Amino acid sequence: MKKIFCAILLLTLTTCLSGCGDKAKETNANDIPTEVATGKVSEPKDNGKPAETKSDNAKSDETKSADEKPAETKPEVKPTAQAQEGKDYIVAADDFSNLQLTDPSIPVYDKYTIWERQEKGLPVALPELVPYENESVVYLTFDDGPDDKITPQILDILKAEGVKATFYVCGNMVDANPTVLKRIFDEGHAIGNHSYNHNYNQIYASPWSFMEQIIQTDNSIKNIIGVRPFIIRAPGGAGGMFTANYYAMVDDCGYIEHDWNVLTEDATPAKPNASEQINNVLKYLGDQPPRTVILLMHSNGDKVETVKALPEIIRFLRDWGYKFGVVTPMTPQPW
Repeated sequence: MKKIFCAILLLTLTTCLSGCGDKAKETNANDIPTEVATGKVSEPKDNGKPAETKSDNAKSDETKSADEKPAETKPEVKPTAQAQEGKDYIVAADDFSNLQLTDPSIPVYDKYTIWERQEKGLPVALPELVPYENESVVYLTFDDGPDDKITPQILDILKAEGVKATFYVCGNMVDANPTVLKRIFDEGHAIGNHSYNHNYNQIYASPWSFMEQIIQTDNSIKNIIGVRPFIIRAPGGAGGMFTANYYAMVDDCGYIEHDWNVLTEDATPAKPNASEQINNVLKYLGDQPPRTVILLMHSNGDKVETVKALPEIIRFLRDWGYKFGVVTPMTPQPW
């Protein structure tokens, strides 16, 4: 039964991907997200998380007169060396035979989209993998980016501390900030899929709508770095948003979803400052910290306090004996 469902699903996805961005043909536009059906991405509705807007400086730059004296040129920043396959990341074999790794700090990607795998007759669903539980590992994860303000500051800190992390990105943010996504990739961090526009009404209209946004974001990511992720995170968390049908679709399409078991609460209405975020992490870790920690933070908008808290969070987790890893298909679930 599962094989039949998967075949039907992939046939449907094939139709979507082969015409993505084109005018829909013989398809009910109400069955798929508006941005996929029309090739246009609508502005996300308010979902409790800050939207990216142009700064006043950016707006004023657009209106400068031609004869105004140009601003001083900033010193050129030395570009990051390009990531090397096999050293900085692993590309899955055609048959997924190399996904059982012994190092939790190396990202894993696929050179094929699920459509390309289906077209070539390759497996799509992931094999059973043994979760990596050989040592205490913390997975720093950042949702909702990449932006051009907070994400680069987080990357600077991670680089200074020698730590790798996982960035669950939204497709519209990827399209808006491709150079930041490329930097994430080149500096050896893992990239995960966090939907296209984080619009709950569109994403959770149906399991099909959810998968449409995942596929669209995969395409945006692959267009920039040449590979696409296996790892995804559902906006709001699968634990609170998924039904059995969502889990089945995710499994059959070859993705793996990870929520979290520790968070700074930096996206809550309370807007905790850096000290409060550190205390929140300590609160969730408790008196008997778990062997596997998946720590949720955010890397966009007004998360200045997250940037301030991050160095201290890294230092005390390191002092507690945690190794820093990146989320892959073999990362244990946080529950």
